[in-house]
Amino acid sequence: MTATATRFDGWAVFITGAGRGIGEATARRFAAEGARVLVTDLDGDRAARAAAALRADGLRAESAPCDVADGAAVEAAVARAVDCFGRLDVLVNNALSCHPDPPLLEDFPDEVWAEDVDVTLTGAFRCARAAMPHLAAAEGRGAIVNVGSVNGEQDFGNHAYSAAKAGLASLTRTLAGQCAGRGVRVNLVAPGTVRTPNWDGWEASLARAAEHYPLGRVGRPEDVAAAVAFLASRDAAWITGVTLPVDGGILIGNVGLRAALRRGRL
Repeated sequence: MTATATRFDGWAVFITGAGRGIGEATARRFAAEGARVLVTDLDGDRAARAAAALRADGLRAESAPCDVADGAAVEAAVARAVDCFGRLDVLVNNALSCHPDPPLLEDFPDEVWAEDVDVTLTGAFRCARAAMPHLAAAEGRGAIVNVGSVNGEQDFGNHAYSAAKAGLASLTRTLAGQCAGRGVRVNLVAPGTVRTPNWDGWEASLARAAEHYPLGRVGRPEDVAAAVAFLASRDAAWITGVTLPVDGGILIGNVGLRAALRRGRL
């Protein structure tokens, strides 16, 4: 795949958690549409491999390690993006931490709660804070797209992660209100179940989950990447502060209940 002059030609994009999964697919989508992308990840080697794969396909990408829980690391990664590309137009906050809930609430340790919230929510705030002066100088291109979750909208378990994603949706709205006057739009995508490497070995669970999605399947990273690219682009120039579900319809229907009612009528 070779980049051509498309809607992101000449743009500079910074993506966290982009070494694999949704982040990697998002980096590829932006780069394929002409952007120069800084692939960042907590695992710097993983980020370097993802960027190298893009360059091998004729796309423009650099990499940097970035621990979003470390303010200095965030500042350094944003500075690298600006050094590499001379500007910064788009920030995609994709990094997350998600631990499983213990069976009993009273066994939930403070440090697990703190890590999930710090990485998933506060990390996005740190990145937005570091990137904002550059986004505001981006001549109307400036945009932040946060990757949230349907967990922030309804109960799908994972207390700390879900609370952090709900907070991220709220942060999206408050940042959108504050930053609109500086020409920066802020939006959020809320994916449902997406087949990423985190699900390796759990294929049977994914197959069962697919039965509950109105569109009949779980998501692919490319599904989310397409929505992120739309919200970052000038095609969404009059959209800010929204949460866009990318969820196969899971938030608007209860497939299991409908099936049970249907069987009852028959």
